[in-house]
Order: sequence, then C-alpha cells, then structure tokens
Amino acid sequence: MLNDIVILNEKETRGGFGEGILEAGRRNPNVVALTADLAGSLKLNAFIKEFPDRFIQCGIAEANMIGVAAGLTIGGKIPYTTTFANFSTSRVYDQIRQSVAYSDKNVKICASHAGLTLGEDGATHQVLEDIGMMKMLPGMTVIVPCDFNQTKAATIAIAEHVGPVYLRFGRPKWPNFTAEDQTFEIGRAQVLAEGADVSIIACGHLVWKAVEAAKILAEKGISVDLINMHTIKPLDEAAIIKSVSKTGCVVTAEEHQINGGLGDCVAGVVGRHCPAPHEYVAVMDTFGESGTPNQLLDKYGLTTAHIVAAAEAAIGRKKGLV
Repeated sequence: MLNDIVILNEKETRGGFGEGILEAGRRNPNVVALTADLAGSLKLNAFIKEFPDRFIQCGIAEANMIGVAAGLTIGGKIPYTTTFANFSTSRVYDQIRQSVAYSDKNVKICASHAGLTLGEDGATHQVLEDIGMMKMLPGMTVIVPCDFNQTKAATIAIAEHVGPVYLRFGRPKWPNFTAEDQTFEIGRAQVLAEGADVSIIACGHLVWKAVEAAKILAEKGISVDLINMHTIKPLDEAAIIKSVSKTGCVVTAEEHQINGGLGDCVAGVVGRHCPAPHEYVAVMDTFGESGTPNQLLDKYGLTTAHIVAAAEAAIGRKKGLV
C-alpha cells in the first residue's frame, strides 16, 4: 500500500483550486468568485473567462469582500472569497466571526499562500495561526488538502456543503500523488497506509513529507499507520481512535504553529479516548522569515527527517526507553 504512493507530477495546490472552482462553477450556477485584487495568484483567470458575470473584483478591501460574500448568500449564491491566507483570516477575523460564522452564512473562504512555504515573502505573510483561529469559530468547517488533485476535489465538494468553510492551500509546486478522479468526503480522513508501530497523522504539504518518512521507517522495520487528516473540523475522531489504539503512539505533522492546530486537535481526542505518547512536528511558537520553502521547512523542523525522528521518539516513549 505504501509503495503504491508515488509522485504523479508536481503542481501548485492553488492551481488545483483554480481548476476546482471552474468545475464547481460549471456544475452549479450559483457559484460566484470574489477576490481582493489577487485573481492571478488564486488562478481564477479560467473562471473569469467562462463566467465573467459571476466574478467580483473587490480590490484591496478584504473586510468588504467578506461582507459582500455574506450578503450574496442571502440571494442563494455560493460565494468563494479568495486572497492570501493571512489576509483571509487575521485581517478579517471580526467580519468572518460576525457576518459569516455567527450568521451561519454559506461562504467559502479560500486561502492560498498559507504557511512557511509561502517562502520569500517572509513572516508578515506566512500565516501559521489560521487553522487554530478558524477551527474555534462555531459551525466553521476547516479543510487542508495535501496536493493539487485533492485541492481540486475539495474545492468542488465544498460547493455542495451548506455552511461556512475555510479551505487552506499553498503557493509552491508540490508533489501531486493522490488520485485524479477522487471523491472528496468532508470529515473523513484518508488512510494512506496501515501499520502497527506508530501512527503518523498529517495535513497539507506535510502529508507528502509523512509519506517519505513512512517509507524510510519501513526500511528500518517500523510499520506506520499513515493518515491524511485533510479535514481539521469536523475531525474524524473515529479514525484517530482506531489508529492510536492499535499503534500505541502518534506523531502529528503540520505547517502551522504547535499551538492550536492539527496536533492539538489530535491530542484532545487521544487524551480523552486512548492516552498515548504524542510527538508534534510543527512550528515551535515562533514567526517565520524569508527564504525558500525548503530552507524554511528545514530550519523550522518540518522535514521528512524530523518526522522520522519524531516517530522514533514516540516509539521509544511507548516502550519506556525515553
């Protein structure tokens, strides 16, 4: 099962969003795209060409964009708001809370350029707190797909989901390895490999790093239960409990602050239902800086090697060796 996971090509996850919103628009005439002066960066050009009357350029006015989107839902539209993840959350959190979440509006907040892999734009743009911020809002669905194909599938799927959604994806070209014809199911984790020694649960760009880590661990005789937790909320608690009850230890890997993200979600489930050693691979309570994506992932401890080391540490704790 693990050896069957191979790179099909390398593509930007934001490109998957661009193809996904175009397909969602073809399937549902109520889908509308809004952007805060970033149509090119969010790969909206094909949508704009095919549906020019269903595109709204809001300019550099993100708070207004959220308000416009909330209003559009009253008329039955399904608005997709688009900008960088930092501007999709931190800059407009009040508007999201009051006009979207509190009012339970059917707005899809689509956020590109998330995490450290935004790279050279630096700490001011590399939002690492957004998963925590968005998951705390009542009724908000939070999705972090792992590659181009899954981002496309998720973008299509959220049009059929009634309620607010936060969809997080990235800027760089990244290994694309999930099925092109997949059906995305919100709230159901994707089990990539089954094993007995350690659970590795990852989201976003770090799913591929976890795949690489699982293959290295397999060469060492360690079998990994590998889960792509693409939906942070609603969380697939049953998948976590089943996996960790079997392996007895867990590693979480995410391109996010250690506080408030996937790791804390998993820790809550494990602590309540199947207490076990848990190692985090995440950004350790710091801001990022300018650099290439791979340089930053290495400096801040989000690489394949870091996941391997975390898995070995978790197993050592399970066995009482650490």
